[in-house]
Amino acid sequence: MNICVFGASSNRLDSVYFEEAKALGLAMAQAGHTLVFGGGASGLMGACAAGAREAGGEIVGIAPRFFDEPGILLKDYGKLIFTETMSERKSMMEDMAEAFIALPGGIGTYEEFFETLTLKQLGRHSKPMALLNTRGYYGPMVEMLEKTADSGFMSRSCIELFALCSTPGEAVEHCAKVEEKPLSIRHLEEYCR
Repeated sequence: MNICVFGASSNRLDSVYFEEAKALGLAMAQAGHTLVFGGGASGLMGACAAGAREAGGEIVGIAPRFFDEPGILLKDYGKLIFTETMSERKSMMEDMAEAFIALPGGIGTYEEFFETLTLKQLGRHSKPMALLNTRGYYGPMVEMLEKTADSGFMSRSCIELFALCSTPGEAVEHCAKVEEKPLSIRHLEEYCR
């Protein structure tokens, strides 16, 4: 299975985030899954790729050509596909993926996760989605989504479209589950008011 992983590119993070990202890559590779990611050599993306590599897993990086600067991309292992734009990159990652996991990250990770979640609620895919909640990182975001639902801006059913996972193993296990058939846009009112 191709699992797309979103995550931080920063190296200025607590070591526990790197350990969990590497453990995710290891768990994915040991389960026979391919890592599809943004191609970054640093941050949590690089740590996840290092874990997959250590376990002999397959890696596919997808990056816009303007990222092709020294030290930015992981070029010495796996396959690297270049795109012209960020939008093209994201579209290719979404198409190639059979499941999605978001490691802790910043606005780029949020944007990738929420676009994928939006596409799922619109019935454009029915692929498993998980947040790896290292150190409770995503707790406040889930609380915000719960407030959004409680305030009537969306249905609570939207929160059920992804899993909040405590460990890398739990996230990989969630991705292996068969999802229900895609939602229909006719059910949008039911899922996200």
